[in-house]
Amino acid sequence: MFLSPFFSEQNNQVLITPAQASHFAKAVAGDFNPLHDPDNKRFCVPGDLLFSMVLAKYGLSKKMAFTFAGMVGKDVLLNFPDTDDCQFDVTDDKEKVYLSVAREGEVNHDAELIETMAKNYVEFSGHNFPHILVPLMAEHNVMLNPERPLVIYESMEFSLSRVDFSAPTLELAESRLEVNGKRGIAYLIFDVKADGELVGTGSKKMVLSGLREFDKVAIDAFCEQYLASRDAYDKS
Repeated sequence: MFLSPFFSEQNNQVLITPAQASHFAKAVAGDFNPLHDPDNKRFCVPGDLLFSMVLAKYGLSKKMAFTFAGMVGKDVLLNFPDTDDCQFDVTDDKEKVYLSVAREGEVNHDAELIETMAKNYVEFSGHNFPHILVPLMAEHNVMLNPERPLVIYESMEFSLSRVDFSAPTLELAESRLEVNGKRGIAYLIFDVKADGELVGTGSKKMVLSGLREFDKVAIDAFCEQYLASRDAYDKS
């Protein structure tokens, strides 16, 4: 399984180390959000890794919704329940909920399809900054705090017309940003295509905190630093 390098199991619980989480974010998702850096005081496991693990364990359903209720920090042991229920939670030993999953419809457990779907989604998801979010922020004359950029993955859902397809690809269909003071909600709407046709649609919702007035010089410098980190990682 392509996810094997990114977690370990201990007594039927899942442990994701900061190094594993950071490696997944950078190598698979192309996501250089500082929150996924192992030495970040606010470190958290990428939501896209949890999403991928759910697909791998429970299969690809025609309709699925993922709601992130809390950030998984360092040394958290996770419980992925053995269940066929339409709704379930990923929790820790104190029953704190980190991810709530709802699903319905036909299920496909084909490993190749699930790997392709997961990889294509997390690559699409991980590349939302700067190419999508920065133009949206400029449109609304707001930007993140370059010193403490905070973008939280809140939820994702998709609906498929069928699950018996192969080699799916994801394409951005629409993006928008709703701003309320120092807080913003970004939506990325995407199409799922396979076998030469549209087989589904979905959306990702993110919360942007600590917004301030747009400063092109500052955001350009931040983006340059972000992309330089990505380029340096790609060459290492």
